[in-house]
Amino acid sequence: MFRRRESIPFSFIAEAEEFRSNVTPPPRRRASGGQLAGQLLVGATLVAGLVGSVLLGLPALSTDHPPAHPQHSEANGGR
Repeated sequence: MFRRRESIPFSFIAEAEEFRSNVTPPPRRRASGGQLAGQLLVGATLVAGLVGSVLLGLPALSTDHPPAHPQHSEANGGR
């Protein structure tokens, strides 16, 4: 099918679909053993912190048990 080319002010936008770059990104360097160990340590610390906060927060969120000591107001105690 014949494609009609109209002149537009920004022709590079219209031709962006056809553009192919010949620039290749530089090769990625592999992380050293120390960097891998550091990333693993940071990840394990984050996971342990999240698990610990959930474990410590679960008793406060449970509604199965009544409070350990009843709450009495002392504001009206002497009247």
